Amino acid sequence: MNSTSLLKRYTLLLLTIVGLLSFTACNGKNSNVKIDGVDGPNVTLLEDNLMISMVLENVQLDGGLRYNIPKYPNSYIEISPDLQSDGTLMSVSISIDDMFNDDLYGLDPQKLPGGRPLPGVVSGSLPAVAFSIEKFNNMSVYVGPEVFGIFVPVNLNVENSILSFRYYISEKRAGTVSVVGNDQDGENGGVLLMLDIKGKWKKLLKKAQKRY
Repeated sequence: MNSTSLLKRYTLLLLTIVGLLSFTACNGKNSNVKIDGVDGPNVTLLEDNLMISMVLENVQLDGGLRYNIPKYPNSYIEISPDLQSDGTLMSVSISIDDMFNDDLYGLDPQKLPGGRPLPGVVSGSLPAVAFSIEKFNNMSVYVGPEVFGIFVPVNLNVENSILSFRYYISEKRAGTVSVVGNDQDGENGGVLLMLDIKGKWKKLLKKAQKRY
C-alpha cells in the first residue's frame, strides 16, 4: 500500500470515528459519550436489581422476548420494539444476589468476543458467560470482585478500533463505556459497559441487597 492510499485510509477512519462519537454537554463535564445509533446505555437501581437499558436505533424487531441469562438464575434480558423510534429496546436486569455470587468468579476467564483483550483490565479477561439470543450473537456478561460488565453486539460501522470513555451515573464516575469496532474479520463490534462494584458503589448495592 503506497503512502497516498495509507493516508486516505487513516483519514477515512478518523472521519468515521469523529462522525460516530459526539459528547453531550447539557449535564456539564461529567456527562456520558453519545454513541451514534445507540441511545444509552442507561443504568438505574430498581429495588435489588441493576437495570441496564439502551435503544439500538438501527436494529429492528417485530416482537418482544425475554431471555434468562445463563449462570445468573435471577437475571434476564428483555428485547422489544422501541415505542418512540424504529429501533429496539434492550433492558438487562441483573440481580444483585447474582452479581455477588462467589461461584461466578470461578467461571472461565474470557476476553471480548473474537479474542481481543478487555480494555482497562490488566489480564485482558474476566470470568464470564457468553451466549446468543435472537438478533444478538456473542453477548457476554463479565464479573469480578471489583467490576461487572456486559457486552452488547451491534455494528457501529467502525473498523478494528476500541475507544473507551468514563461512564457516569448522576454525574458520578461509575465505570467505563467502550465503543468496540468490528475486528479484522468485520465481526464482533458492539458496546461494552464496565461498572465499578467496589467502594461506594459496592456499599450502595449491598445496602439495596439487604433491604429487599
